[in-house]
Amino acid sequence: MSKLNYKKGTTAVWAGETGHFPNGATTAPIVNSVAFAYTNLDEWYEVATGKSEGHIYSRNTNPTVQVLEEKICQLEGAEAAISFATGMGAISNTLFALLGPGKRVVSIKDTYGGTSRLFLDFLPAYHVDVTLCETINHDEIEAEVAKGCDLLYLETPTNPTLKVIDIERLSAAARKVGAIVVVDNTFGTPINQNPLKLGAHLVVHSATKFLCGHSDAMGGLLCGDKNLVKNVYGFREINGASLQADPAYLILRGMKTLELRIERQNASALKIARYLQTHPAIENVYYPGLETHPGYDIAKRQMSGFGGIMSFTLKGGYENVKTFLQSLKLVHLAASLGSVSTLAGPPRTTSHVELTTEQRALLGIPESLVRYSVGIENVEDLTADLEQALALL
Repeated sequence: MSKLNYKKGTTAVWAGETGHFPNGATTAPIVNSVAFAYTNLDEWYEVATGKSEGHIYSRNTNPTVQVLEEKICQLEGAEAAISFATGMGAISNTLFALLGPGKRVVSIKDTYGGTSRLFLDFLPAYHVDVTLCETINHDEIEAEVAKGCDLLYLETPTNPTLKVIDIERLSAAARKVGAIVVVDNTFGTPINQNPLKLGAHLVVHSATKFLCGHSDAMGGLLCGDKNLVKNVYGFREINGASLQADPAYLILRGMKTLELRIERQNASALKIARYLQTHPAIENVYYPGLETHPGYDIAKRQMSGFGGIMSFTLKGGYENVKTFLQSLKLVHLAASLGSVSTLAGPPRTTSHVELTTEQRALLGIPESLVRYSVGIENVEDLTADLEQALALL
Protein backbone atom coordinates (compact mmCIF):
# COMPACT_ATOMS: atom_id res chain seq x y z
CA MET A 1 0.00 0.00 0.00
CA SER A 2 1.13 3.55 -0.65
CA LYS A 3 2.53 5.58 2.20
CA LEU A 4 0.20 8.14 3.76
CA ASN A 5 1.63 11.65 3.93
CA TYR A 6 -0.23 12.61 7.09
CA LYS A 7 0.63 13.34 10.71
CA LYS A 8 0.90 10.40 13.08
CA GLY A 9 -2.58 10.73 14.56
CA THR A 10 -4.15 10.48 11.12
CA THR A 11 -1.79 7.69 10.10
CA ALA A 12 -2.73 5.71 13.24
CA VAL A 13 -6.36 5.79 12.09
CA TRP A 14 -6.01 5.30 8.34
CA ALA A 15 -2.80 3.35 7.60
CA GLY A 16 -3.63 -0.05 6.14
CA GLU A 17 -7.32 0.85 5.95
CA THR A 18 -7.55 3.15 2.92
CA GLY A 19 -8.82 0.40 0.59
CA HIS A 20 -12.25 -1.17 0.34
CA PHE A 21 -13.24 -3.86 2.80
CA PRO A 22 -15.92 -6.45 1.94
CA ASN A 23 -19.54 -5.26 2.02
CA GLY A 24 -18.49 -1.65 2.46
CA ALA A 25 -17.20 -2.19 6.01
CA THR A 26 -15.42 0.85 7.46
CA THR A 27 -13.38 -1.25 9.88
CA ALA A 28 -10.98 -4.06 9.01
CA PRO A 29 -12.95 -7.31 9.37
CA ILE A 30 -11.86 -10.17 11.60
CA VAL A 31 -10.89 -12.98 9.22
CA ASN A 32 -10.71 -16.13 11.32
CA SER A 33 -10.23 -18.52 8.44
CA VAL A 34 -7.30 -20.88 8.94
CA ALA A 35 -6.86 -21.54 5.22
CA PHE A 36 -7.65 -19.62 2.03
CA ALA A 37 -9.05 -21.49 -0.97
CA TYR A 38 -8.25 -21.16 -4.67
CA THR A 39 -10.15 -22.47 -7.68
CA ASN A 40 -7.15 -22.02 -9.96
CA LEU A 41 -4.09 -24.14 -9.12
CA ASP A 42 -1.71 -21.87 -11.01
CA GLU A 43 -2.92 -18.84 -9.06
CA TRP A 44 -2.62 -20.80 -5.81
CA TYR A 45 0.97 -21.73 -6.70
CA GLU A 46 1.87 -18.11 -7.49
CA VAL A 47 0.62 -16.98 -4.08
CA ALA A 48 2.18 -19.94 -2.25
CA THR A 49 5.59 -19.18 -3.73
CA GLY A 50 5.35 -15.46 -3.02
CA LYS A 51 5.15 -14.40 -6.66
CA SER A 52 1.67 -12.92 -6.19
CA GLU A 53 -0.03 -11.27 -3.23
CA GLY A 54 -2.54 -13.28 -1.24
CA HIS A 55 -2.98 -15.60 1.70
CA ILE A 56 -2.55 -19.34 2.03
CA TYR A 57 -2.57 -20.20 5.73
CA SER A 58 -3.02 -17.97 8.77
CA ARG A 59 0.10 -19.19 10.50
CA ASN A 60 1.92 -17.38 7.71
CA THR A 61 -0.24 -14.38 6.82
CA ASN A 62 -3.78 -13.23 7.50
CA PRO A 63 -5.84 -10.30 6.10
CA THR A 64 -6.65 -8.77 9.50
CA VAL A 65 -3.08 -9.14 10.72
CA GLN A 66 -1.79 -7.64 7.48
CA VAL A 67 -3.63 -4.38 8.19
CA LEU A 68 -1.93 -4.16 11.59
CA GLU A 69 1.49 -4.78 10.05
CA GLU A 70 0.91 -2.04 7.49
CA LYS A 71 -0.13 0.37 10.23
CA ILE A 72 3.03 -0.11 12.30
CA CYS A 73 5.12 0.14 9.11
CA GLN A 74 3.78 3.58 8.37
CA LEU A 75 3.94 4.82 11.95
CA GLU A 76 7.59 3.74 12.30
CA GLY A 77 8.64 4.58 8.74
CA ALA A 78 9.58 0.93 8.07
CA GLU A 79 9.92 -1.05 4.85
CA ALA A 80 8.24 -4.18 6.20
CA ALA A 81 6.72 -5.66 9.35
CA ILE A 82 5.66 -8.97 10.86
CA SER A 83 3.57 -9.77 13.91
CA PHE A 84 3.78 -12.27 16.75
CA ALA A 85 1.52 -13.75 19.40
CA THR A 86 3.24 -11.75 22.17
CA GLY A 87 5.89 -9.10 22.67
CA MET A 88 8.35 -11.72 23.90
CA GLY A 89 7.53 -13.68 20.75
CA ALA A 90 8.74 -10.69 18.74
CA ILE A 91 11.92 -10.30 20.78
CA SER A 92 12.87 -13.99 21.04
CA ASN A 93 12.11 -14.80 17.39
CA THR A 94 14.16 -11.81 16.26
CA LEU A 95 17.17 -12.77 18.38
CA PHE A 96 17.10 -16.46 17.54
CA ALA A 97 16.58 -15.79 13.83
CA LEU A 98 19.49 -13.36 13.58
CA LEU A 99 21.93 -15.01 16.01
CA GLY A 100 23.47 -18.45 16.27
CA PRO A 101 26.51 -20.34 17.58
CA GLY A 102 29.61 -18.18 17.38
CA LYS A 103 27.69 -14.93 16.91
CA ARG A 104 28.14 -12.03 19.33
CA VAL A 105 25.42 -9.78 20.71
CA VAL A 106 26.08 -6.62 22.70
CA SER A 107 23.33 -5.19 24.85
CA ILE A 108 22.70 -3.32 28.08
CA LYS A 109 22.06 -4.50 31.63
CA ASP A 110 18.71 -2.68 31.86
CA THR A 111 16.33 -4.62 29.66
CA TYR A 112 12.91 -6.09 30.34
CA GLY A 113 13.16 -9.18 32.57
CA GLY A 114 12.16 -11.64 29.86
CA THR A 115 14.75 -10.14 27.52
CA SER A 116 17.36 -10.28 30.27
CA ARG A 117 16.70 -14.01 30.67
CA LEU A 118 17.31 -14.53 26.97
CA PHE A 119 20.70 -12.86 27.39
CA LEU A 120 21.58 -14.47 30.72
CA ASP A 121 20.30 -18.03 30.17
CA PHE A 122 18.94 -18.98 26.76
CA LEU A 123 21.30 -17.45 24.19
CA PRO A 124 24.48 -18.61 25.99
CA ALA A 125 23.05 -22.16 25.95
CA TYR A 126 23.07 -21.89 22.15
CA HIS A 127 26.71 -20.74 22.22
CA VAL A 128 25.92 -17.12 21.44
CA ASP A 129 28.47 -14.74 22.97
CA VAL A 130 26.55 -12.19 25.08
CA THR A 131 28.07 -9.00 26.47
CA LEU A 132 25.92 -6.78 28.71
CA CYS A 133 27.23 -3.27 29.26
CA GLU A 134 26.46 -0.63 31.86
CA THR A 135 23.34 0.88 30.37
CA ILE A 136 24.23 4.56 30.18
CA ASN A 137 27.96 4.07 29.63
CA HIS A 138 27.97 4.86 25.92
CA ASP A 139 31.76 4.70 25.75
CA GLU A 140 31.75 1.14 27.08
CA ILE A 141 29.02 0.07 24.65
CA GLU A 142 30.89 1.60 21.71
CA ALA A 143 34.12 -0.11 22.78
CA GLU A 144 32.43 -3.52 23.00
CA VAL A 145 30.76 -3.04 19.63
CA ALA A 146 34.10 -2.08 18.07
CA LYS A 147 35.62 -5.39 19.25
CA GLY A 148 33.28 -7.20 16.88
CA CYS A 149 29.54 -7.48 17.07
CA ASP A 150 26.81 -9.12 15.02
CA LEU A 151 23.83 -7.53 16.75
CA LEU A 152 23.38 -4.57 19.07
CA TYR A 153 20.18 -4.73 21.12
CA LEU A 154 18.90 -1.59 22.83
CA GLU A 155 15.85 -0.70 24.90
CA THR A 156 15.05 2.95 25.57
CA PRO A 157 13.60 4.18 27.81
CA THR A 158 14.43 1.08 29.82
CA ASN A 159 12.07 -1.06 31.83
CA PRO A 160 11.71 -0.33 34.74
CA THR A 161 14.30 2.32 35.62
CA LEU A 162 13.65 4.61 32.61
CA LYS A 163 17.27 5.02 31.56
CA VAL A 164 17.76 6.64 28.17
CA ILE A 165 20.11 5.40 25.44
CA ASP A 166 21.43 7.51 22.56
CA ILE A 167 20.10 5.52 19.60
CA GLU A 168 21.74 7.63 16.92
CA ARG A 169 25.22 7.50 18.47
CA LEU A 170 25.21 3.75 19.12
CA SER A 171 23.58 2.89 15.79
CA ALA A 172 26.38 4.70 14.03
CA ALA A 173 28.96 2.71 16.01
CA ALA A 174 27.21 -0.57 15.19
CA ARG A 175 26.91 0.18 11.49
CA LYS A 176 30.67 0.78 11.32
CA VAL A 177 31.27 -2.91 12.13
CA GLY A 178 28.31 -4.22 10.14
CA ALA A 179 26.18 -5.03 13.19
CA ILE A 180 22.39 -5.14 13.10
CA VAL A 181 20.74 -2.65 15.47
CA VAL A 182 17.49 -3.73 17.16
CA VAL A 183 15.60 -1.30 19.42
CA ASP A 184 12.71 -2.13 21.75
CA ASN A 185 10.41 0.89 21.38
CA THR A 186 7.60 -0.35 23.63
CA PHE A 187 8.01 2.46 26.17
CA GLY A 188 8.72 5.10 23.52
CA THR A 189 5.87 4.19 21.14
CA PRO A 190 5.96 5.43 17.52
CA ILE A 191 4.22 8.60 18.68
CA ASN A 192 7.14 9.67 20.88
CA GLN A 193 10.13 8.02 19.18
CA ASN A 194 11.14 6.50 15.84
CA PRO A 195 14.40 4.51 16.16
CA LEU A 196 14.62 3.73 12.43
CA LYS A 197 15.04 7.43 11.70
CA LEU A 198 17.92 7.46 14.21
CA GLY A 199 19.85 4.65 12.51
CA ALA A 200 18.36 1.41 13.85
CA HIS A 201 17.68 -1.46 11.44
CA LEU A 202 14.76 -3.01 13.33
CA VAL A 203 12.20 -1.95 15.93
CA VAL A 204 10.28 -4.31 18.22
CA HIS A 205 7.11 -3.58 20.16
CA SER A 206 5.12 -5.40 22.75
CA ALA A 207 1.84 -4.45 21.08
CA THR A 208 0.09 -5.69 24.23
CA LYS A 209 1.04 -2.43 25.91
CA PHE A 210 0.56 1.11 24.54
CA LEU A 211 -0.33 0.10 20.98
CA CYS A 212 -3.34 -1.92 22.11
CA GLY A 213 -3.85 0.37 25.09
CA HIS A 214 -6.76 -1.48 26.72
CA SER A 215 -5.13 -4.53 28.36
CA ASP A 216 -7.38 -6.90 26.42
CA ALA A 217 -5.16 -8.34 23.68
CA MET A 218 -1.62 -9.65 23.40
CA GLY A 219 0.72 -9.26 20.45
CA GLY A 220 4.18 -8.33 19.28
CA LEU A 221 5.48 -6.47 16.23
CA LEU A 222 8.78 -6.22 14.39
CA CYS A 223 9.41 -3.69 11.63
CA GLY A 224 12.29 -2.21 9.69
CA ASP A 225 14.65 -3.35 6.95
CA LYS A 226 12.70 -5.60 4.56
CA ASN A 227 15.46 -8.19 4.13
CA LEU A 228 15.98 -8.59 7.88
CA VAL A 229 12.23 -8.76 8.47
CA LYS A 230 12.00 -11.46 5.79
CA ASN A 231 14.72 -13.41 7.57
CA VAL A 232 12.83 -13.29 10.87
CA TYR A 233 9.56 -14.11 9.10
CA GLY A 234 11.10 -17.31 7.77
CA PHE A 235 11.96 -18.33 11.34
CA ARG A 236 8.56 -17.35 12.76
CA GLU A 237 6.75 -19.17 9.94
CA ILE A 238 8.18 -22.46 11.22
CA ASN A 239 8.42 -21.49 14.88
CA GLY A 240 4.68 -20.77 14.77
CA ALA A 241 4.48 -17.79 17.14
CA SER A 242 1.92 -16.11 14.87
CA LEU A 243 -0.58 -13.43 15.83
CA GLN A 244 -4.21 -14.40 15.28
CA ALA A 245 -6.97 -12.29 13.78
CA ASP A 246 -8.97 -11.55 16.95
CA PRO A 247 -6.15 -9.94 18.97
CA ALA A 248 -4.91 -8.20 15.82
CA TYR A 249 -8.33 -6.59 15.47
CA LEU A 250 -8.29 -5.41 19.10
CA ILE A 251 -4.80 -3.96 18.72
CA LEU A 252 -5.90 -2.19 15.52
CA ARG A 253 -8.85 -0.71 17.34
CA GLY A 254 -6.59 0.53 20.14
CA MET A 255 -4.08 2.07 17.77
CA LYS A 256 -6.67 4.42 16.32
CA THR A 257 -6.62 6.40 19.58
CA LEU A 258 -2.86 5.97 20.10
CA GLU A 259 -1.90 9.61 19.64
CA LEU A 260 -4.74 10.87 21.86
CA ARG A 261 -3.84 8.45 24.63
CA ILE A 262 -0.10 9.06 24.44
CA GLU A 263 -0.49 12.84 24.48
CA ARG A 264 -2.64 12.59 27.62
CA GLN A 265 -0.27 10.13 29.29
CA ASN A 266 2.79 12.22 28.41
CA ALA A 267 1.28 15.29 30.05
CA SER A 268 -0.06 13.50 33.13
CA ALA A 269 3.14 11.54 33.75
CA LEU A 270 5.25 14.70 33.70
CA LYS A 271 2.95 16.41 36.23
CA ILE A 272 2.95 13.39 38.51
CA ALA A 273 6.73 12.95 38.29
CA ARG A 274 7.23 16.58 39.30
CA TYR A 275 4.84 16.14 42.23
CA LEU A 276 6.57 12.96 43.44
CA GLN A 277 9.98 14.59 43.13
CA THR A 278 9.09 17.01 45.95
CA HIS A 279 7.44 14.49 48.30
CA PRO A 280 9.40 13.66 51.49
CA ALA A 281 8.48 9.94 51.35
CA ILE A 282 10.04 9.53 47.91
CA GLU A 283 13.73 8.75 47.59
CA ASN A 284 14.19 8.98 43.80
CA VAL A 285 11.99 9.54 40.75
CA TYR A 286 12.97 8.10 37.38
CA TYR A 287 11.28 9.87 34.48
CA PRO A 288 13.13 11.16 31.39
CA GLY A 289 10.98 14.30 31.23
CA LEU A 290 12.50 15.64 34.44
CA GLU A 291 15.36 18.07 33.88
CA THR A 292 17.26 16.28 36.68
CA HIS A 293 17.12 12.94 34.87
CA PRO A 294 20.62 11.89 33.65
CA GLY A 295 19.24 11.12 30.19
CA TYR A 296 17.09 14.23 29.84
CA ASP A 297 19.19 15.87 27.13
CA ILE A 298 19.23 12.70 25.01
CA ALA A 299 15.51 12.13 25.55
CA LYS A 300 14.72 15.72 24.59
CA ARG A 301 16.70 15.28 21.38
CA GLN A 302 15.36 11.89 20.25
CA MET A 303 11.85 11.87 21.70
CA SER A 304 8.89 14.16 20.99
CA GLY A 305 7.26 13.17 24.29
CA PHE A 306 8.58 11.45 27.41
CA GLY A 307 5.99 8.69 27.78
CA GLY A 308 3.48 7.46 30.31
CA ILE A 309 5.79 5.30 32.45
CA MET A 310 7.79 6.32 35.48
CA SER A 311 9.34 4.56 38.42
CA PHE A 312 10.29 5.75 41.86
CA THR A 313 11.82 4.42 45.05
CA LEU A 314 10.21 4.82 48.45
CA LYS A 315 12.06 5.49 51.66
CA GLY A 316 11.68 2.61 54.13
CA GLY A 317 12.20 -0.27 51.69
CA TYR A 318 9.87 -2.99 50.49
CA GLU A 319 7.52 -2.90 53.51
CA ASN A 320 6.62 0.67 52.62
CA VAL A 321 6.16 -0.40 48.99
CA LYS A 322 3.55 -2.92 50.13
CA THR A 323 1.73 -0.39 52.31
CA PHE A 324 1.77 2.24 49.60
CA LEU A 325 0.63 0.08 46.69
CA GLN A 326 -2.10 -1.65 48.66
CA SER A 327 -3.46 1.76 49.71
CA LEU A 328 -3.88 3.14 46.18
CA LYS A 329 -7.45 3.36 44.90
CA LEU A 330 -7.06 4.41 41.26
CA VAL A 331 -4.70 1.68 40.14
CA HIS A 332 -4.62 -1.96 39.13
CA LEU A 333 -1.80 -3.80 40.85
CA ALA A 334 -0.98 -5.86 37.78
CA ALA A 335 1.96 -6.98 35.65
CA SER A 336 1.40 -4.86 32.58
CA LEU A 337 1.56 -1.26 31.42
CA GLY A 338 0.41 1.17 28.76
CA SER A 339 -3.31 0.87 29.44
CA VAL A 340 -6.12 3.43 29.67
CA SER A 341 -6.23 2.61 33.40
CA THR A 342 -3.27 3.21 35.69
CA LEU A 343 -1.19 0.13 36.52
CA ALA A 344 1.53 -0.24 39.12
CA GLY A 345 3.70 -2.78 40.88
CA PRO A 346 7.23 -3.62 42.03
CA PRO A 347 9.71 -5.26 39.61
CA ARG A 348 9.69 -8.44 41.72
CA THR A 349 6.11 -9.09 40.51
CA THR A 350 6.08 -7.17 37.19
CA SER A 351 8.95 -6.52 34.79
CA HIS A 352 11.56 -8.73 36.46
CA VAL A 353 9.54 -11.45 38.17
CA GLU A 354 11.50 -14.01 36.13
CA LEU A 355 14.72 -13.01 37.88
CA THR A 356 15.98 -13.73 41.38
CA THR A 357 16.56 -11.02 43.99
CA GLU A 358 20.29 -11.36 43.29
CA GLN A 359 19.82 -11.00 39.55
CA ARG A 360 17.67 -7.90 40.03
CA ALA A 361 20.36 -6.44 42.28
CA LEU A 362 22.97 -7.22 39.62
CA LEU A 363 20.89 -5.21 37.14
CA GLY A 364 20.60 -2.29 39.57
CA ILE A 365 16.92 -2.73 40.37
CA PRO A 366 16.18 -2.06 44.06
CA GLU A 367 13.37 -3.88 45.88
CA SER A 368 12.01 -0.45 46.94
CA LEU A 369 11.22 0.45 43.32
CA VAL A 370 7.66 1.02 42.08
CA ARG A 371 6.81 1.07 38.37
CA TYR A 372 3.84 3.35 37.72
CA SER A 373 2.10 3.32 34.33
CA VAL A 374 -0.09 6.41 34.04
CA GLY A 375 -3.51 5.88 32.49
CA ILE A 376 -5.83 8.42 30.92
CA GLU A 377 -7.66 9.29 34.15
CA ASN A 378 -7.84 12.89 35.34
CA VAL A 379 -4.36 13.78 36.58
CA GLU A 380 -5.72 15.62 39.63
CA ASP A 381 -7.50 12.46 40.75
CA LEU A 382 -4.36 10.39 40.26
CA THR A 383 -2.25 12.88 42.20
CA ALA A 384 -4.75 12.94 45.08
CA ASP A 385 -4.72 9.14 45.14
CA LEU A 386 -0.93 9.08 45.35
CA GLU A 387 -1.00 11.71 48.09
CA GLN A 388 -3.40 9.77 50.32
CA ALA A 389 -1.36 6.57 49.95
CA LEU A 390 1.95 8.31 50.65
CA ALA A 391 0.48 9.96 53.77
CA LEU A 392 0.19 6.49 55.33
CA LEU A 393 3.94 5.89 55.26
